[in-house]
Amino acid sequence: MNMEDANANKKNKKSGKTDFLLGNVACAEGALYAGCGFFAAYPITPASDIGEHFVKRVTEREGFFIQTEDEIAAMGAVIGASWGGLKAMTATSGPGISLMSENIGLAVATETPCVIVNVQRGGPSTGSPSLPLQADMLQARYGSQGDYELIACAPSSPQEMFDLTVWAFNAAEKYRTPVFVLSDALVGHMYEQVHLPEPGVLPVVDRKIPERYDKSVPMFLDEGVAPMSVFGRGLKSNVTGSTHFPDGTRSVGSVAAMDDEIRKLRGKLHKAIDDITMDETYCLEDADVVLYAYGSMFRAALAGMELARSRGLRVGCYRATTVWPFPERRVRNVTAHSRAVIVCENNLGQMYYPVSAAVAENIRVLRGTPKVLGGLPRPEDFVLWVKEALR
Repeated sequence: MNMEDANANKKNKKSGKTDFLLGNVACAEGALYAGCGFFAAYPITPASDIGEHFVKRVTEREGFFIQTEDEIAAMGAVIGASWGGLKAMTATSGPGISLMSENIGLAVATETPCVIVNVQRGGPSTGSPSLPLQADMLQARYGSQGDYELIACAPSSPQEMFDLTVWAFNAAEKYRTPVFVLSDALVGHMYEQVHLPEPGVLPVVDRKIPERYDKSVPMFLDEGVAPMSVFGRGLKSNVTGSTHFPDGTRSVGSVAAMDDEIRKLRGKLHKAIDDITMDETYCLEDADVVLYAYGSMFRAALAGMELARSRGLRVGCYRATTVWPFPERRVRNVTAHSRAVIVCENNLGQMYYPVSAAVAENIRVLRGTPKVLGGLPRPEDFVLWVKEALR
């Protein structure tokens, strides 16, 4: 479940085909490649292309698409389909995530594998449906109630919309958790070449399913990840969003049970954080300033780094491919020899806070945001930020 697995498609171009695809279409193709058999959604710009393409393609194979009455129902249907044994997903944008949030919490508590694609747009509220913004980064992590963790990745190209959607399904199945694909309107509506490999080239993970009931084997709350029963196959499983024991038995009055549940739900992901974390580093060996970037902003940051280095400024780039769970130790290590870190985002600084908490106290942390939200900075803007960081 590491970067090497996610990049397997880039390394093997001998099989499959290459096409010129919209990012959202590449996402739908990635879901089908991973074995997605159920898609529920309510139409919303700029994410609707994903469901529309899935509908066209799923007629060629066994699978289901439901256009629900709203996003609340869509997320509920995804949870039900997953417990019915199908790999399941939804796709929406920020307003839809707001409506899904309670059911996302239910998916976390019941350890339900599923994929949630958020093609982010301008906000808050209805906002600007067609303009890109990376404004839902904290919503993905903290949008639902309670203390919990989940996994989120951030593609920066149509090719990664395919590759990381496959990866997201694998991570969901392996760790029994919801996984976010945090795209935005720029990446979702961008056309680029996308390589679609033949089946079997990329690894595809399926969840562990118990063959028989064994009360010594936990059905939930196992940091090694418990096997997941399937409705209708003869195994009993008590699935509840209330605080529960490892066998699923509800227990809302026990402090010990609550503590055990919260710690294990978080622990199973943090125990595997090195496996989950995907990142890329550029020119960090001699970097005085590190640009932290993700998603569409990474493309701009890389161009800014190259311009800055051409002018004699020692700048490196850290690209966060997975943003949650936040790899605090990794970020601290890769920035340890720098003088400053600039957190580059198409928002007012949402990932600035976890990055600031991670780096050493003697390192300056600055915000790098576009002059006008909804667009990307010019390479020259990065040079100005670097000069400011070195003052």
